[in-house]
Amino acid sequence: MDKFNKREALIAETGRCLEAADWNCAEKGVRELLCDAPHDTNLQMHMAIILYEQERYEECRRYIATLKFSNNDLALIDKKAESLIREMAELGIERSMHFRVEFEGSLSKRDVMEALAVLEVAYDSLCRLFDFHPENKMHLVLYESPQYQGVGPRPDWVGAIFDGKLRVPVNVMQFREIYRPILFHELTHAFVRAMTHANVPLWVNEGIAQVVDASRTGKPRPEGAAPSLEALATPFVKENNSSNAERLYWYSQRMVEQLLHRNANFVHFREFIQSMQKQDVDRALEQYYGVSAQQLYDESR
Repeated sequence: MDKFNKREALIAETGRCLEAADWNCAEKGVRELLCDAPHDTNLQMHMAIILYEQERYEECRRYIATLKFSNNDLALIDKKAESLIREMAELGIERSMHFRVEFEGSLSKRDVMEALAVLEVAYDSLCRLFDFHPENKMHLVLYESPQYQGVGPRPDWVGAIFDGKLRVPVNVMQFREIYRPILFHELTHAFVRAMTHANVPLWVNEGIAQVVDASRTGKPRPEGAAPSLEALATPFVKENNSSNAERLYWYSQRMVEQLLHRNANFVHFREFIQSMQKQDVDRALEQYYGVSAQQLYDESR
């Protein structure tokens, strides 16, 4: 019984480490659990994720190659690790206190350092806003070539994206009025991911990023029918029509603005999204804002 209780305690502790994205703690727990269950595919999957999240990409790929099972998630991790290994070998690198920027060789040093300076200002602002300091360095890729825009298909209207790295087309660096809000927007996504690994609905994630970057604030309601609440909760990059995408972004910002009208404190917002690690979105909304997603949606139409 004592052995059983110790294992249950280890499972619980490892789960807490995974939820908190404390990868060193999680690795220690998963390795210990694998000693007793070396063929547990769930544990093996967690180990691959842990190695990937720690940027140990080559080790991650070697580990995946030893496994006796495969699935789509594992194949995607392997593909992304392969792509990131190539990026690190081919792209130039500059670093600051909180960031690493990878860039193609034709980009000027001035543009790279400008991006780092803007990111550091944005980083300090978001730390104060959410009262939160990310544990790990964040990464920006300034790209020209399509092979560096990230793994997976996306529609033509998508420019910058966050997929674990901030990926921004290098040509936007020519326009200060464009690249500053883009960097603030994508960095907000990075903060949301660092603050909680919960499955945050897209309207929450995109809405708060737009509130922070302020580039769309005050824009009139776009023409056309409002997108469904279901569409607002799923990845916007699945939408190929740019007009439909415009409506998704407008309504997501509007819904988050409705939350902030109820409580404008961004620390409160951070606690709200973190609570989704243990409860669904409507329970979290009711607890922190006294409203449901449907009510917010109706108010925004």
